[in-house]
Amino acid sequence: MLQAVRVGRIGAGYVLAMGTSGAFIAICVTAIVEGGPGMLATLVVASSLFQFALSARLSLFRRILTPTVAGTVIMLIPVTVMPIIFGFLKDVPEGASGFAAPMSALATLLVIVFIALKATGVLRLWAPVIGVVAGSIVAGFYGLYDIERIVNASWFGLPVGDWPGMDLNFGPAFWTLLPAFVFVTLVGAIETIGDSIAIQRVSWRRPRAADFRAVQGTVAADGMGNLLSGLLGTVPNTTYSTSVAVAELTGVGARRVGVALGLVFIVVAFVPKVLAIILAIPGPVAAAYIGVLLVMLFVVGMKVTLQDGIDYRKGLIAGAAFWLGVGFQNGWIFSDHVSNFAGGLLENGMTAGGLVAILMTTFMELTEPRRSRIEVVLDLSVLPKIRTFLGEFTSRSKWDAGMANRLVGAAEETLLTLLEQSQHSEKQQRRLLVTAHKEGGEAVLEFVAATGEENLQDRIALLGERADATTGEWDVSLRLLRHLASSVRHQQYHDTDIVTVHVNSLESTHQA
Repeated sequence: MLQAVRVGRIGAGYVLAMGTSGAFIAICVTAIVEGGPGMLATLVVASSLFQFALSARLSLFRRILTPTVAGTVIMLIPVTVMPIIFGFLKDVPEGASGFAAPMSALATLLVIVFIALKATGVLRLWAPVIGVVAGSIVAGFYGLYDIERIVNASWFGLPVGDWPGMDLNFGPAFWTLLPAFVFVTLVGAIETIGDSIAIQRVSWRRPRAADFRAVQGTVAADGMGNLLSGLLGTVPNTTYSTSVAVAELTGVGARRVGVALGLVFIVVAFVPKVLAIILAIPGPVAAAYIGVLLVMLFVVGMKVTLQDGIDYRKGLIAGAAFWLGVGFQNGWIFSDHVSNFAGGLLENGMTAGGLVAILMTTFMELTEPRRSRIEVVLDLSVLPKIRTFLGEFTSRSKWDAGMANRLVGAAEETLLTLLEQSQHSEKQQRRLLVTAHKEGGEAVLEFVAATGEENLQDRIALLGERADATTGEWDVSLRLLRHLASSVRHQQYHDTDIVTVHVNSLESTHQA
């Protein structure tokens, strides 16, 4: 409910279901073995504080936690979960007919896929539910649906469990496991970032630029969930990526669905009869249903990876991270050594692949040529300084005067649009950091300034779709920027705007 509603800076403002984090299971088992449930609770609380810090300073990690990294982690989620799902296909009682599992799974799969491909309107929204019901009915004919479990469950009751308290001794075991918890939290945060970007892609009928303020809110709500999990003595939670697949499948992204989902969770916690109905669903039916969602989730991960374009560097990072993740997940890569490292941390494909993607992206960033930079006040009076700065950068890059003029023009129009936004946002005057570097045959300018209210990237796209006679001064600047730049990317964080402008050199333009 918090993810859907968004309270202050906590929450995505989109439908993202929360649940137990599979990435934490191995390290949580290690924590219980080494120090008991009390130490596990303390470690979960400590890791949640890291998530709050990451959310507040997410813009600092923008060059590391890229769409390539996030998309690759999303693609690895099905790889990590699918072996468990395939195991559900064999989850049938002894003595059951050999056709029971395949027929139940097939019925579920065919109904969901047929409705999703052919139905429209309200019927499409119910495709997953109808598929599960149909599969359960078929399973019932083979005696797979556990009716007795539902009959024996009480109507009302309290969740079962004891509070273990918190271990505040902070002994050697705590400090040994804390780095592993922080790392898994980082990998989970990358998954959360990817989920937040992906849910924004599927929740809007018209494509929009990702709002990184919503991403920050998603990570903060994740941290709040883990803080509550630690205080209550249970394992960490995270956003469920299947939320994205369900929104894509049904075409529904309304926030009231998230509120309703939260209410259902509350009801189920205190009504064992309802929980029994869900738990009685046979394994083959659940496998078919979840399998469809994971297939769609894999495609969403591909889209996130490709959203900012892909060159051979990004392709190498995504490909290497994905296949190494597959290898570690299936025990094909030095399994004897991996199983003994940090409590089997790298046996999880998503964790291993995420680490590879982060390390490769970090290496690429650290080995890039030093960026030219200038820091000035966000004001029109600094234009002469920016012109001089870009002139020197163009000269060092051995570009001609034509390229220098294009860079200056793009910088002027970007500055004008940022100033226009600053006036509307009624914030105090901020400083502007401008960096410039050469990337292939083009120049990349980055402007870091105070946050505005409207996304320039969306605004430029909108200008390309309309042609009216009431163009304002701000629209003129955006049209000029669109003409001068080969691409414009606007990332909006709380208190920070980052506009990245790519400008092709005249030589590369002529070659194209």
